[in-house]
Amino acid sequence: MILTRCLPLIWLFLLTACAGRTLYPLPGKGGKSAKLPIQTSRPYNIAHRGSNGEIPEETAPAYLRAIEEGADFIETDVLSSKDGVLICFHDYTLDETTNVASHKEFADRNRTYEVQGSNKTGFFTFDFTLKELKKLRTKQRFSFRDQQYNGKYPIITFEEFITIAREAPRVVGIYPEIKNPVLMNQHVKWPGGKRFEDKVVETLKKYKYGGSYLSKKWLKRPLFIQSFAPSSLVYISNLIDSPKVLLIDDVTILTEDTNQTYAEITSDVYFNYIKQYVVGIGPWKDTVVQVSNNYTQAPTDLVKRAHVHNLQVHPYTYRNENEFLHLNFSQDPYKEYKYWINEIGVDGLFTDFTGSLHNYQEWTSPLSETSKSPRQLLGQIASLVLPYTKA
Repeated sequence: MILTRCLPLIWLFLLTACAGRTLYPLPGKGGKSAKLPIQTSRPYNIAHRGSNGEIPEETAPAYLRAIEEGADFIETDVLSSKDGVLICFHDYTLDETTNVASHKEFADRNRTYEVQGSNKTGFFTFDFTLKELKKLRTKQRFSFRDQQYNGKYPIITFEEFITIAREAPRVVGIYPEIKNPVLMNQHVKWPGGKRFEDKVVETLKKYKYGGSYLSKKWLKRPLFIQSFAPSSLVYISNLIDSPKVLLIDDVTILTEDTNQTYAEITSDVYFNYIKQYVVGIGPWKDTVVQVSNNYTQAPTDLVKRAHVHNLQVHPYTYRNENEFLHLNFSQDPYKEYKYWINEIGVDGLFTDFTGSLHNYQEWTSPLSETSKSPRQLLGQIASLVLPYTKA
């Protein structure tokens, strides 16, 4: 009898939850009320090239998906077109993630250049104007990921990327990388002798980005600027006060600008120097925790030493697929997140699967009632209503 009387109530709860907004509505679908601020109480969920585990990287839909899934920051790689327009693209060649090879009109653009001491051949971004780049369509980098979006989405500009973040219904940070600055400055010339780095900073300032970490200005438009080139970060420190992050590759690799190994620039001596210019480091995760036979080994002291120097640590890249999960984690990305957040103690994570990291963090360290998804709300509703149906 009581169950019968409660059924309309249950239905009303379910209808309200299911008909409500998604976890984070897409830009343009939110209301005009004040935006929810960015969270700063748990490690940052950094959408690596957008939610590119699902949708081709660095495309508008990949960033929109990441925002909807709960990313704190959307990350991009900034390169340049031939005519000096900043674009969002990871590789300096277009071959691997676009359909450029199918465009016969561009066949003569397949060229060879020296890049960091080696000859590289392909279709380089700086040999194409923005108008030409916009004719191309992107594709998924990995064959084992969803291929249904191949050939659908164009390359976007850095300004288009910024607009996606600014139009989000909550405060979403941006995390641009000054990509291959030596190569860009060699092949693209801007009026007045300006450098690639100057153009990146000019664009950020155009959209009112700036402010030191956690300042009122920064919280309004959160931003980290990253690069593998330490000299670029030092250079822009005189141009913008936004927080900067030095990316760290395999310790045996040389930087593109200073000819040092990444082992050298992760020493305490170097940390003492670079912490004047950066608030953190972004290491390849296998540099933090080395791997042997696909098993993680004992962690290095890199994170502990960085924290001693008051530097944040944002490792890359966390991916759900078995091809990337080390065997210690039993093919379970949540076990990997637990290890890195609780045992290693990182301050942010670059992930290809924003939704997975968001779900893990909401299950283990929820922010508030307003951040819960419709599915979580349904569970709460059921727990409140069902006890009254047992009589």
